[in-house]
Amino acid sequence: MDEKTHSHKIGINHPDISHHKFEPLAALDLSKITNFDDMTRGMSLTAFGGRELGEAVDVTEAMAKDKNCFKVLTLSGAMTMAQMSLLICDMIDNDMVNCIVSTGALMSHGFVEALGLVHYKNIDEIGDEKLRALKINRVYDTLEPEENFDQMTDIVWKVLERIDASKPTCSYKICYELGKYLSEKTKGRGIFKSAFRKNVPIFIPAFSDSEMGLDFALFNRQRKIDNLTGLFFDEFMDLEHYANLILKAKKTGIFTIGGGVPRNWAQQVAPYLDYIRYKFVDKGDPSKYIVTDLDNPYIKPFHYAVRICPEPVHWGGLSGCTYSESISWGKILPKSRGGRYAEVLCDATIAWPLIIKAVLERLGNAKGN
Repeated sequence: MDEKTHSHKIGINHPDISHHKFEPLAALDLSKITNFDDMTRGMSLTAFGGRELGEAVDVTEAMAKDKNCFKVLTLSGAMTMAQMSLLICDMIDNDMVNCIVSTGALMSHGFVEALGLVHYKNIDEIGDEKLRALKINRVYDTLEPEENFDQMTDIVWKVLERIDASKPTCSYKICYELGKYLSEKTKGRGIFKSAFRKNVPIFIPAFSDSEMGLDFALFNRQRKIDNLTGLFFDEFMDLEHYANLILKAKKTGIFTIGGGVPRNWAQQVAPYLDYIRYKFVDKGDPSKYIVTDLDNPYIKPFHYAVRICPEPVHWGGLSGCTYSESISWGKILPKSRGGRYAEVLCDATIAWPLIIKAVLERLGNAKGN
């Protein structure tokens, strides 16, 4: 092969390249970067994790700007102890979130911070047995004094006393009351306060798996001792309310930190509504059952999806499940039908702030124009 022929085969004008319309990459030029927007646009034209992050910004921006999109934020991991609380507030306050699905532990730690209490860096020379004696709980490299939970319990009980015991309750109703209380009684920012003020429901599908859930159980034990009716928690009230919100939405989007119960609970609404259609609308008639008809209001795959999680697929856990796999369940709209999704295999405390800061800059620039 002569030099001319060789250069033609690998060059940009190669007929295969032109036919498939491959998008060219571009070297990341720091001399042209002045903000997070510039940086992530440049990263989207690089490779590996940098490209993933840049593309996640693009999808998040599109989701945020789509006025017809109902946006779901799912949260797992120790993100509030990791000081990501105000990042969640920023997403709520800037209309990037219409509802939240979270672990109870994450929300409990966020509640603690909303009370003005703090978490601490771990000091390596203090062992876990010593921390236990000091009534200090450790989560990886971060510490939570048990005293924080004691103060939280007092507030949660005051809020639970406001709830009518003659009617069942659920997580989004309790979270609403917590947000209302904090808005009335505390200063500063907090997740529950932002959610209350923006009318963003917070769902905690594994409510009993948290300090907040233990507070609820203790409250009911005290009610029993006092010969009072305890509160009845009905988790299916959460499911039905969430499903109705998704059913009414023209389009849906999901922004996921980690995975676990919040991710699966939020995404399973698609097969749940599909089951409702098959069982009660089509009445089990296979001739009426069409999987891909997006004009049917009961078919609700997410149009937009962004996932930030370090877990790879080969570990076999739910958190590592790819969006491609979710397409097979009808939970995510495939790209061939207009879906947009991005997955960033990274610690969320690294990637998440960069993505949201860049999107906020883009939204600010759009408003300025």
